[in-house]
Amino acid sequence: MTDSDRSAAGLTSPDEPAIRAPSVPGPAGRAGGHAPMPGSDKRTQAAPNPRRHRGPIYAALDLGTNNCRLLIARPHDHGFRVLDGFTRIVRLGEGVSVTGRLSDAAMERTIEALRQCRNKLREHQPTRMRLIATEACRAAENGPAFLARVKEELGLELEIVDRRTEAELAVTGCADLIEGTAAGALMFDIGGGSSELAWLDFRGGRPKSQGRMSASIRSWQSLPVGVVSIAERFGGVDVTRDVFEAMVGYVSEHLRQFRGREKLRQMIANHPVHLIGTSGTVTTLAGLHLGLERYERQKVDGLWMKRGEVDDTMKVLLAMPFDRRVAHPCIGRDRADLVLPGCAIFEAIRREWPTERVRVADRGLREGILISLMDADRVHSRASRYPRRNGNGG
Repeated sequence: MTDSDRSAAGLTSPDEPAIRAPSVPGPAGRAGGHAPMPGSDKRTQAAPNPRRHRGPIYAALDLGTNNCRLLIARPHDHGFRVLDGFTRIVRLGEGVSVTGRLSDAAMERTIEALRQCRNKLREHQPTRMRLIATEACRAAENGPAFLARVKEELGLELEIVDRRTEAELAVTGCADLIEGTAAGALMFDIGGGSSELAWLDFRGGRPKSQGRMSASIRSWQSLPVGVVSIAERFGGVDVTRDVFEAMVGYVSEHLRQFRGREKLRQMIANHPVHLIGTSGTVTTLAGLHLGLERYERQKVDGLWMKRGEVDDTMKVLLAMPFDRRVAHPCIGRDRADLVLPGCAIFEAIRREWPTERVRVADRGLREGILISLMDADRVHSRASRYPRRNGNGG
């Protein structure tokens, strides 16, 4: 199944919210780190001629190493209702780990996907939108030049976000899947060219707002490894057990640089902590575990998998020949050479910080962007409605 198919299958009906924040905040936990101040992000774009008669519309675009994703939504209760979306595997970062540059073919594929995103944005005319590019454009020498071309040809202005911002947005997008009784969680986002990890510690206070969850990040790391770069380094078609172990070892070397590595291990040993994974790798494993005949987002998003269930599913996947991966409805040709490199990254994380359960998230940066934009506007609206009086009561 391609990501385009997943996008169509995963879009929520206009009659139900796609993402909802918890109606009751979790127990008190730690508050630390920092989060962007609401409304202070100058990079957020205001679209021309917004349609306001049915309420504001928001849009988020995430251009990564492997995928181009767009989500358009309207606020609903404590979350939002999806109006439209688009996802396509473009492999923009293909070859960047070798050449240091975006290839002509990859840029052409991506331009075509972005053209379709531009058309959807024109149709919906969002009130506010944020369009971001991540590792491929960060790493490639010609990344900024490519985005300048996108602006000139399509009128879309994308910003290259830093790795911390990427991690914070992923946390915001997945925050409501963190168990309410958990003392903490380790969230990981396996991308095409990089992978982000964020350790959330709630022992001193838990944010009440989903949009502020990144304030609980105690430590984070951006690994310079993703499914595309691992596949280019080790291969992704014929992956033997020895090759897989070499992949895991390579990722593990990077994990040793995680600040607070041992303290996180101690917390896992003494407190309720779980993993939460957002990536095609984890959702694919979930689909295989459930035995789905086709990928179904509503069954995968929020699924809990126990340690033994992940072990068993990975064994099945490792034993599956490439042609069977191509034919499998939850993998497909576009992911068949990337899913085992992704599993190697996941396995390295599991071995470094073993927990009993992982929660699967079919959501991430786009949802984090939308929640952040909507929260910022809510804060601005409240401030406008109840202006602060000055000291003399004037």
